[in-house]
Amino acid sequence: MSHKLAIATSDGKFVNQHFGRANQFLIVELKDDGSYEVLELRKNTPSCNPSGGSTTEDTIKIISDVDGVLVSQVGRGAGDKLIANGIQPVIIPMLIEDAIKKIYELIQEEPEEENS
Repeated sequence: MSHKLAIATSDGKFVNQHFGRANQFLIVELKDDGSYEVLELRKNTPSCNPSGGSTTEDTIKIISDVDGVLVSQVGRGAGDKLIANGIQPVIIPMLIEDAIKKIYELIQEEPEEENS
């Protein structure tokens, strides 16, 4: 089963944006074999913006179709709202390629649900 991820990145190379300060999210599909495909880049008006911005809820709507969001940092309140909306926040500040590899490894380690 593939997973769709949003990545908070300013340069397309590193997971280097705080969730509340991210002005864009790279959307990727992580495939069953560990490979991934870049689907699109979604612009965002950060909620933590001194000149005013969107709300956390507005940002969540932009990425509402993903399973997880990779960030350099996320506040507790935003993290709780993401989880409540079915999006798993992952604090993983590193090269995007390495972060995706790590996420794939973590998914592979999850115990399979038993059929009862």
